[in-house]
Amino acid sequence: MDEEHFNMDVRKFLKKVGITSQREIEKAVREALAAGDLSGDETLDAIVTLKLGSIDLEINIEGEIELS
Repeated sequence: MDEEHFNMDVRKFLKKVGITSQREIEKAVREALAAGDLSGDETLDAIVTLKLGSIDLEINIEGEIELS
């Protein structure tokens, strides 16, 4: 295995995950605020599930997102 190539591919994937996740979270929160489903002072529980099926990796990463 080429460690440098592997490291770069992992970083590219994580960058894509980060950018896409941020965009989708911001969109969903804006829509929920506009619909009145959120007031804007909540703390949202967040869970991301990472899966790599070919090696049976599945991990949940949990956190919170404060709106205020």
